[in-house]
Amino acid sequence: MKGKRTNKLAALIVSAMLLISAGCSSSGDSAVNYETGKDETSPITFTFFGADASPNWNNMQDDVGKAITAKTGVTLEAEYDVGSGGGQNKIALMAASGQYPDLIYAKGELGALIDAGAILDLTDLIDKHAPNIKKVMSENMNRMKYSNDDPAIYAIPTNVGVGEQIFDATSGFQVQLRVLKELGYPEIKTVQDFENVLKEYAAKHPTTDGQPTIPLTLNADDWKIMITVTNQAAFTTGIPGDGEYYVNPDTYEAMLHYKRPEEKEYFRWLNHMYNEGLLDKDSFVQKEDQYKAKIASGRVLGLTSVKWEYQDAENALKTAGKEEYTYGHFPVTMGEQYKDHTMQSIGVDGYGISITTACKDPVRAIKFIDWLSSDEGQVLRNWGIEGKHYNIEDGKRVIPTDVLNQKVNDATNFTKQSGINLYPIFGVRYGDGVKDSTGNYYTTNFPEQIIAGYSDAEKETLAAYNATTWKDLFPSKDEFPVKEWGALYNMQVPTDGDYQIIYKKTQDIVRKRIPEAVLAKSGDFDKIYDAFIAELNQVGAEKMEQEYTELVKARVSLFTGKDVQ
Repeated sequence: MKGKRTNKLAALIVSAMLLISAGCSSSGDSAVNYETGKDETSPITFTFFGADASPNWNNMQDDVGKAITAKTGVTLEAEYDVGSGGGQNKIALMAASGQYPDLIYAKGELGALIDAGAILDLTDLIDKHAPNIKKVMSENMNRMKYSNDDPAIYAIPTNVGVGEQIFDATSGFQVQLRVLKELGYPEIKTVQDFENVLKEYAAKHPTTDGQPTIPLTLNADDWKIMITVTNQAAFTTGIPGDGEYYVNPDTYEAMLHYKRPEEKEYFRWLNHMYNEGLLDKDSFVQKEDQYKAKIASGRVLGLTSVKWEYQDAENALKTAGKEEYTYGHFPVTMGEQYKDHTMQSIGVDGYGISITTACKDPVRAIKFIDWLSSDEGQVLRNWGIEGKHYNIEDGKRVIPTDVLNQKVNDATNFTKQSGINLYPIFGVRYGDGVKDSTGNYYTTNFPEQIIAGYSDAEKETLAAYNATTWKDLFPSKDEFPVKEWGALYNMQVPTDGDYQIIYKKTQDIVRKRIPEAVLAKSGDFDKIYDAFIAELNQVGAEKMEQEYTELVKARVSLFTGKDVQ
């Protein structure tokens, strides 16, 4: 639906206007010029807000940032969300006050900004000024459109690479390498296998470096509960991660995935782990920094997460020389009748960067994004500076050993100083496994480089499992069809009306009742879980599911051209 509706948040949060960052431009006096953007690289500053945290952001004073400014004249005055908020609060304040940055990476809050009239339709700007974006997106241009009813391009997908091949696994369930080694590299395929490993090692080593050993901990701080708690109920029971929903691949009917009987058994297992003393009793009350501090201490044996979620803590372990305390990745399921869908392809779809109505020079902004999307811009963002971060040897880009060692063992400082991997969301890009015209990979994530980046402890562990990368342990993407509906976390839903009211109620119920069920006495689990499902329906979940089903069908039609009824 076209994003010009009155935003209902304004009346509720109008008093928050003064909290908006002074660095954001006002949309009230914007004189947008769509035709004459400057071609020169004269200095210009764009304000930017990113809905994800970026703790290593160095105000473009890193090597890559300086090179970007030298090439484009652009400096970013950037603000990133902190903690695990996902930009929700900050973007609600923007929508209420009408104060926006020039550029924004809004993630799931994009719809609220569109409804507030804050986001430019980029269709004409891309057509006239962005040859590199058109080249990279190519036959996927349709996937940038907002919807069938509103085919505008409000965001350029930048968190997913075009032509992406997955060469490694960074999700699943995690077990410390030292645990695997001491236990003789046991088979880990089911939750029972995972449990047995944690239980056996914890019994032998009740303390780690003088502190109590923690077999398993979870991060349930705000939306991160999805990452380490609820998403795993889907993956362990043989369906892909589609946010809060399960979509029937034949009928496209959607329902809250918690309603699947198979998932009830996953939460029953978590309840069992708690009652056995294997699940950290603070899992549902600790803050994210406490969770990461426990991991960084080396005393957490197992996780149910994704590497990006605990990466900072693992980097701290590497910096401390504790490689054996880092983690391996396993495709754990409730039973061998299920397949982990981690490798299933979503096609080209994902969160992206937008230009707001506050931007005084949207042509210059789109040209900036377009340059970052060029071959030169992509190589800079992924590889860094030639002669400093990589060399050309016999026509191939090669990372010197000393640089690779710093990248692996001192990742935080390396990222801050080099800027490599700090700028992925600012331009479209080719994914892992795609080669440029010189025969080199665009990214540094290809089998040889991934293996070279493993620690000795990882290489030893993988060899014990007859694998070269963690991906080798997972079902391959060839075992699954490409998801016709793409990444549902990126499908915008109504920002007003009953949908949002019901969704908020169901989320509140999930975040209250799932912990309650997991932390209950074993004999009370069924009663609490069944009441949880009934409560979801009582607040209108079935109506919400019907509306979501229609949105999924429309998206499949947009992406595939099918006539979906």
